[in-house]
Amino acid sequence: MSTVTQGGPSLPQERRVVTEIPGPKSREMFARKQAAVPPGIGTTLPVFVTHAGGGVVVDADGNSLIDFGSGIAVTNAGNSAPRVVDRVQRQVANFTHTCFMVTPYESYVQVAEKLNEITPGDHEKRTFLLNSGAEAVENAVKVARHATGRQAVVVFDHGYHGRTLLTMSLTAKNMPYKHRFGPFAPEVYRVPLAYPFRWPTGAENCAEEAAAQAIDQINKQIGAENVAAVLIEPIAGEGGFIEPAKGFLPRIAEFCRANGIVFIADEVQTGFARTGHLFACEDEGVVPDIIVTAKGIAGGLPLAAVTGRAEILDRVHVGGLGGTYGGNPLACEAALGVLETIEADDLVGRARRIGEVMLPRLRAIAERSPVVGDVRGRGAMIAIELVVPGTKEPHPTAAGEIAKKCHTEGLLVLTAGTYGNVLRFLPPLVMPDHLLEEGLAILEKIITEI
Repeated sequence: MSTVTQGGPSLPQERRVVTEIPGPKSREMFARKQAAVPPGIGTTLPVFVTHAGGGVVVDADGNSLIDFGSGIAVTNAGNSAPRVVDRVQRQVANFTHTCFMVTPYESYVQVAEKLNEITPGDHEKRTFLLNSGAEAVENAVKVARHATGRQAVVVFDHGYHGRTLLTMSLTAKNMPYKHRFGPFAPEVYRVPLAYPFRWPTGAENCAEEAAAQAIDQINKQIGAENVAAVLIEPIAGEGGFIEPAKGFLPRIAEFCRANGIVFIADEVQTGFARTGHLFACEDEGVVPDIIVTAKGIAGGLPLAAVTGRAEILDRVHVGGLGGTYGGNPLACEAALGVLETIEADDLVGRARRIGEVMLPRLRAIAERSPVVGDVRGRGAMIAIELVVPGTKEPHPTAAGEIAKKCHTEGLLVLTAGTYGNVLRFLPPLVMPDHLLEEGLAILEKIITEI
């Protein structure tokens, strides 16, 4: 076997299993990880990656795995995408940091200008840059509270927004994100999400009833006049790739507009072409007051953004926003490379094509396998929910078993869901069709054997 010297799209686009997975070199490194890193930092698949690109990741033992995870929706444009590599290499030779708040640089402004241009809505916008999705969510809430003079923040069942104190408080799921980490931040209130597969009176009633319940709870338990922001993922990510029933998001956004509430879309996982739109809220024409982005924005470098209406963001006093590393010049150049790649290579269209391939195959599997209760998603953000056959009882054991067998076969998949019973699929948007088909064939074989 020839020695691979470089990652990126030049890597052979093939599944190759040459050792057991994980192999001996990865097991040795994992032992070192256990000795050096606290166990709270979990590992989905303990293979140590040396190269990645296109639709594959290559480990220390020479195994080439089909990547249905994209680093949790981060490498949408592919690992080591050429435009990203070129820009970052040029920048790292010039300077690595000055702090934008001390001596600014053009790339930060370019990223802000581009996000102001491409995010939903034709209103005047402002953007500032941060390091992570959680940090961006916290800052969006800060801005909303400052602009409205209110304190309450409304979030939804099954939502995930991060691991910091405030974002843990905003997140719905206890284990592993909140367990024994309290007390939590005050003035956070949770209302129902329109979850079609599990709505008690059926998917056809879900949007109207869930919106009515959420609005009723806000009015009765909080008072709309006390709410600074309503924060929602247009598709719930860690909660299980739950696509709210059509009509739910527009109804919530309309309620916010009518009551002076800042509507915040958390597009950390759904953004940057992942769902077949640049941003998931475009699917129903929803225009948020503030949109939060991260993950796929910079191809793996730490960057996040808060983009919102100028009249909201401009109210914050000088010095009220910022951070030492926010909008690091290397990450900004990476983001510009990602945005160029999305446009030049039509990754929005590619995401739709991936959905057109995956959804029919997965629905056909569901028809033959009673363990698959639901198939859902848009573009290249797809999931299956696993149930005890003949019921809607969550089946997390099946999800774990299928994921483990996929890993053994050289297919990297991720689990998710409030009940731990969802397999989520996030292939890089640059994945070639033959790898997509091969991954689906492996998945089909494993599910039918369960």
